[in-house]
Amino acid sequence: MSTFLLVHGAWHTGHAWDRVVPLLAGHRVLTPTLTGYGETAHLLTPETGVRTHSDDVVRLILDEDLHDVVLVGHSYAGLVISDAANQVPERISQLIYLDAMVPEDGETAADVMPQAKKAIDLALRSESGFRVPPPVDGFAGANGEGLFGVTDPDDLAWLSSMLSDQSVGALQQPVRLDNPATRAIPRAHIHCTDVPEDFDRRPVPSVQPNGSPAVVHELPTGHDCMITTPAEVARLLVGLARGRFQ
Repeated sequence: MSTFLLVHGAWHTGHAWDRVVPLLAGHRVLTPTLTGYGETAHLLTPETGVRTHSDDVVRLILDEDLHDVVLVGHSYAGLVISDAANQVPERISQLIYLDAMVPEDGETAADVMPQAKKAIDLALRSESGFRVPPPVDGFAGANGEGLFGVTDPDDLAWLSSMLSDQSVGALQQPVRLDNPATRAIPRAHIHCTDVPEDFDRRPVPSVQPNGSPAVVHELPTGHDCMITTPAEVARLLVGLARGRFQ
């Protein structure tokens, strides 16, 4: 049995994983909602950022006394799981970046994905001065349709019901990756390939920080793969956790 801690991306909640969790039966699975999203949207402040969310993850790991955690981050949560692993590397068995931002020490979301700079500027000039609303039609697939790669009307309605603003601080706060022990944690990357033609993904280095060859898998679906292809996501997570897919 593996322990999976699945961390949702920006604007989403832990419910984004609802279709994946049943497919991980026999494993321990935790899907927290990070501070400021969903049912905790009232806690969103200008100070809410990467550190807030990595602390959420670390607190859960310590409160539940979790060990050998397969820590999975989707999209923005690639920053979150990196910062969290830096705090408790001894508790983490593997980092899986699911169509996620992969930072270096000291980098922000805007460093990893320059498109975030536009969202930062808009948020700072907005009435609130810090809120970044969910996109209306962004992160579409290669055909330009849908939201986060989701096109089914029922799926879109469900997805839209869970989305809420995020703080500009999540895009501005740098990730800490200065703990040498973090470099020893094995990594894997899952890329969704149904993306717009102008999408610029940062290449994965051929060698992991621990010296092992890079592990990269692809899914022929849009960004929110946990909604569109949950069975394939679950299959990859279990296979990676068991060392079957290298």
